[in-house]
Amino acid sequence: MFLKMPGLSPTERKGFQKMLNIMSKDDILSLCDTVTNKLIAVESLTEAVEAILSFTQDAEELLKRKKMHREIIFKYLAQEGVVMPPNSDKYQLVRRTVRFWSTGKAMENESPGIESSRPSVFSEVADSAVFDYMALARQFCHWFFQLFNSQNPSLGLPHQDWGPQHFWGDVCLRLFSTVDGQQTEEFHGSELTSMRLLALAKDERLMLSPNLEPNGLKALSSPHGLVLVAVAGTIHRDSICLGIYEQVFGLVRSPLDQNSWKIKFVNLKIRGQDALREAEELASPTLTCSSTDLQLLCTR
Repeated sequence: MFLKMPGLSPTERKGFQKMLNIMSKDDILSLCDTVTNKLIAVESLTEAVEAILSFTQDAEELLKRKKMHREIIFKYLAQEGVVMPPNSDKYQLVRRTVRFWSTGKAMENESPGIESSRPSVFSEVADSAVFDYMALARQFCHWFFQLFNSQNPSLGLPHQDWGPQHFWGDVCLRLFSTVDGQQTEEFHGSELTSMRLLALAKDERLMLSPNLEPNGLKALSSPHGLVLVAVAGTIHRDSICLGIYEQVFGLVRSPLDQNSWKIKFVNLKIRGQDALREAEELASPTLTCSSTDLQLLCTR
């Protein structure tokens, strides 16, 4: 074992250990040579990891190393429940990682007027004369995709409370997929909807990463209390990006459940990489549905 020089905090060491577990053996050994200036001869990956951590004086400096690829940091943050836009550059990911290690907060509210009062049920607790539906959409997406991705066993996240309680009893789920040909599935009821979505994360090991930038997120409300949230994002399995998705949620508040928002319908459209045009950018998928498309959903 190498002597630990003053440098990384216990939280940073633990975070780097998880991050290094994602990396390839060759990249870890190469990173070890760089950090130690080839002054330490290691005989195993365990020794290489310990050498990297022991000889690192500053967390941000190590995160900026070339072998700490953007994809590694992005996947680590996703495993920790930190949702980042898929088009985030490495500099943004490094800053968010350092802040996460210093604060311990996976999600930081971007809109102070709206917050979630319970971790397992999405709710809007602030009333305002001018309601910010985009803020609601962002918070809902933070909540939903953290909850969904926590069901993926390959990510190693703490399990959150998934189940039919988040859906209305007459909820409808529509799945459209262009992976291995065109496929359409439809499910009705909270039990079947909950089980089918759960299978995507738990059995198929899919991770959904939403694009919460303006080009990837829309929100619209109807006079009857229905709020539509449309979001685009990328689909991952382990370290592989499988394609992109567009998902539209219909949300209605439940007065019998502390006015929490529950899901009335879900439309999920999945496109594999082979179905994408060459010009399409996987790093920052853009919504193709227009506000008119969403308005039509309000009238159904």
